[in-house]
Amino acid sequence: MKSKPEEKRINHISFIMDGNGRWAKSRGLPRTAGHKAGVEKAKEITLLVKELGIPFVSLYTFSKENWVRPKSEVSFLMGLIVSHYEKEFEFYIKNKIRIIHIGDRSGVDKSVLRAIDNVVEQTKDFDSLTVLLAFNYSGKYDILQAVERIKKDNPEKIDDELFSGYLLTADFPDPDIIVRTSGEFRLSNYFLYQAAYSEFFIVNKFWPEINKEDLKNIVDSFYNRDRRFGGVKDE
Repeated sequence: MKSKPEEKRINHISFIMDGNGRWAKSRGLPRTAGHKAGVEKAKEITLLVKELGIPFVSLYTFSKENWVRPKSEVSFLMGLIVSHYEKEFEFYIKNKIRIIHIGDRSGVDKSVLRAIDNVVEQTKDFDSLTVLLAFNYSGKYDILQAVERIKKDNPEKIDDELFSGYLLTADFPDPDIIVRTSGEFRLSNYFLYQAAYSEFFIVNKFWPEINKEDLKNIVDSFYNRDRRFGGVKDE
């Protein structure tokens, strides 16, 4: 069956923002410089997504596995999050961008949570673009926390609709597109349930290098793909 026009609409595009550290290393810079460049690129791409009229974008910013990185790097990343949302607060207000946090709050410093919670609260009424900030997130954690919550509610029957309602992304559409930069071919424990029918795009550039042309090519390619969702094309 040929995809219907509405099936081709992009409601949600997601980015696994990989390669900040390697981008910096390739230029003889410290990894911290790569993370700073990555944050600036996230702002740029967010605005491009808004221009394209896509209502939801998710950014895989910090996974639960990232805590195993050197303490100095983790500390820098935590400080970068706080600094970004304090110094760039007006960016989100001016562009009417809503921020939503999806991830585990436990183990995260209170100063980081305050910075995130503040921008979430102050942007909650915006509807031009919603950014899902996947911070301290993992797909396995998301599934397990859903299972624990379902156990407490003890429903008579569990189906896809019910289960999806317990995920951290319950109020948002699953990603139509998942983009991974740096040329790596893996999900890295990201959106394991939500990615069931996502279209994947691997970009052979580090995250700070991705640009408007890359995004346009991804969108154009998406509209040329045949999304059958398990069905078959008409002969």
